[in-house]
Amino acid sequence: MSYFSIEEDKASQSTWDIRAEHQWGLPGIRHCPGCNASWGTDTRAYPSVDLSSIAHLARFDEPRAAAFAEYERMCELVRPLLPPGALLQPGSAFGPLVGNAQGRFGPLVAFFPWLLLVQRDALEKLQAEGVQGLKGCRTQLRFRQRNAPELLELEILPVGRLHPDCLPAERKPPCPRCGREGLTLPDDRLLDAATVPNHLDLFRLEDFSTVIVCTERFVEACRRLGLDGVVFQPLPSV
Repeated sequence: MSYFSIEEDKASQSTWDIRAEHQWGLPGIRHCPGCNASWGTDTRAYPSVDLSSIAHLARFDEPRAAAFAEYERMCELVRPLLPPGALLQPGSAFGPLVGNAQGRFGPLVAFFPWLLLVQRDALEKLQAEGVQGLKGCRTQLRFRQRNAPELLELEILPVGRLHPDCLPAERKPPCPRCGREGLTLPDDRLLDAATVPNHLDLFRLEDFSTVIVCTERFVEACRRLGLDGVVFQPLPSV
């Protein structure tokens, strides 16, 4: 199986603007007791997760940094609501994208390098082609135009990892408390095929969650269907 990373197609005829964020999120952390790092990132998003039943128990609607004990307490509140295979990290996001959008959108939209939107009819075509593991979630985007598209956010699980051969030989293990690895994304990337399940055609890297990866089956289906808006960069694997 061949793999590809997905990136925005800057040469596309699509001209769009989105200003939105997820409805809820975990806080970042201040001074992890395991590594003393203060950090948080929303590059793991689970738009299918509805926190309305527990939102009154903690401050999920305000981006901020929190003490590690508070972060851990909030993780335990969220954990029972997660889809199978989901992994948490400081700053993880939940619920629909809420905000404003306008412009001309292609079938696929790389809102951020780590966030992929799809028009509903394109998603249905990909699923009909047998592409596996695609889960589209409703957004709450307000369009200032007629004939607005129905954009769904793809919920992308973190499962694969880069192969150690493309990473620094001397590196620290992940922090046992917060999971931070503190590595810089290498320019020359090599996917560790042993970490990739065979039931997903779309996933994000577990160790570098800004990178969205797809299989050749996903790429071939997009090309047959003429779905544009993104480009596919070959990702060698071993």
